[in-house]
Order: sequence, then structure tokens, then C-alpha cells
Amino acid sequence: MKARAVIAVFTVLLIAGCAQQPPGDPGTRGFLYGLLDGAIAPIAFIVSWFSDSVRIYAYPNSGGWYDFGFLIGLTCWAGGGHAASRRKS
Repeated sequence: MKARAVIAVFTVLLIAGCAQQPPGDPGTRGFLYGLLDGAIAPIAFIVSWFSDSVRIYAYPNSGGWYDFGFLIGLTCWAGGGHAASRRKS
């Protein structure tokens, strides 16, 4: 059973290693745009059901900094770190 899991993980990583994105050019979307796009992602997701011109993720973007901003913006909907750290009484 372990061998199958190892083979499955290896296969997924091998396939994912083939994925590529064009490098970001000067002027592509960076951290602040990622923050904004993450904050409006749930709304953009619903709008994207009715419009082919709306996407929740900018492509191409500047890479890691855009991704980081997108994740931070997306956590705003869940209450951020404060909601995760609250304890129920």
C-alpha cells in the first residue's frame, strides 16, 4: 500500500514539474494587485459564471509576490489570522 502512495505522489510531482508559466514582464501584476485580486476573488468567481471576460486570477503575473498578495487578500474573507486564533468558550 505504501508503494502505491509513493508512486502516486511521484507521478503527480513529475507531471506538475512539466507545468510552466511565462515569466512576468515589467508592468505585470505584482503584490498589490494580488492583494486586490484576492480580496475580490469570491465576487469575481460568481461573476465568472456569467461572463467569460472575468477571471479570479491574473495571468501573466509577476510570480511569487503576486501569489503571496493573492493569498493574503483571500484570507480577508475568512477573518484573517484573528479568526483562526479565536478559541471557543
